[in-house]
Amino acid sequence: MKFTFAHNEMHVLDLDRSLKFYKEALGLEEVRRRDAKDASFILAFLSDGTSEHRLELTWMRGRDKPYDLGENEMHLAFRVDDFAAAHAWHKEMGCICYENEDMGIYFIEDPDGYWLEILPTKR
Repeated sequence: MKFTFAHNEMHVLDLDRSLKFYKEALGLEEVRRRDAKDASFILAFLSDGTSEHRLELTWMRGRDKPYDLGENEMHLAFRVDDFAAAHAWHKEMGCICYENEDMGIYFIEDPDGYWLEILPTKR
C-alpha cells in the first residue's frame, strides 16, 4: 500500500482575491473548479504546473468574516529556483511576514493570514 499527496485545502474569504494572490506571488494557476449545485461553495484547485500536488481553495457562500486561524501552526512550503528574485518580488508585494536569515528561508502571508514558506531549491 502506498499513499501519495493529492492536495492541501484552505478556506478563503474572497476567492478572486486569493486566486490573484497565488498567481501573482507564486505563479499558481487554477486548473479545476467545482461549483456546488446549490451554490453553497466553490472549490478551486491550483497547480504549479510541475507536480501533481494541488492547492484547493474553498470559498463558502455567506461567509463574511475572516477565518480564525488560531495559532496558525501549519504552513505550506514552496521551493524556488531564484531565491533572491523571489524575495525581492515578495518584498515589493509587501507580503513577507517573517524571515529567518540564519536558516535561509522566509514566509509570506496570503490574504487570509495563511503563512507560506519560501525555500531555495538548493541549500
